[in-house]
Amino acid sequence: MLIDLNCDLGELEDAALEAALMEYITSANIACGGHTGDEVTMERTARLALTRGVRIGAHPSYPDRAHFGRLEIAMAPDEIEAAVRSQIERLERVVTPLGGRITHVKAHGALYNVAARQPEVARAIGAAIADGNPEAVVFGLAGSLALDVWRAMGLAVAAEAFADRRYDPDGSLRSRQFPDALITGPAEAAAQATRFAREGQAQTICVHSDTPHALAILQACREALSQA
Repeated sequence: MLIDLNCDLGELEDAALEAALMEYITSANIACGGHTGDEVTMERTARLALTRGVRIGAHPSYPDRAHFGRLEIAMAPDEIEAAVRSQIERLERVVTPLGGRITHVKAHGALYNVAARQPEVARAIGAAIADGNPEAVVFGLAGSLALDVWRAMGLAVAAEAFADRRYDPDGSLRSRQFPDALITGPAEAAAQATRFAREGQAQTICVHSDTPHALAILQACREALSQA
């Protein structure tokens, strides 16, 4: 079984760390202006990905730079669709001249979590993708209704699990408001990634670039998944 290992990038001021993280992943989700990121960071990250043969994905969010896209915002579905489309297009304008293309889309933060439980939000995201990037794979929380919504729209999907996040009993991600929401130990994160892979619950596994010890976690996950 082939497992994709992805990371949310273009979010850190530490360019050297992001370059190091890129060595261990197969897909990069690049922030495209909603929660953070601009043309400089998008180009820097896209160039790194292209150099290392890493797939490039758009990482749109609620338009909320003040809270890093981690707060739910009351927006109508058509507003969400427009915001997501605009962010994807912004990244596309950077990536295309470099000879790259957007292969996947993964919503960020609160938008990702709301889409996992609200079909109208998932549908708005899907509509934005179908309009301009219909061949892009949509990453969504494994077991969530968002995946069913996107499949029904004719979009390709990849069920995603997280090596560095804990889960609540209903399968949702534990809120970052709780102190135990993150898994920061490389061995524990690698064990969780391997379990998800062996159980067939996910096609792609994520480690966040801003999780403490993210580089060590990615190294451990890459090694464990390769051995498994």
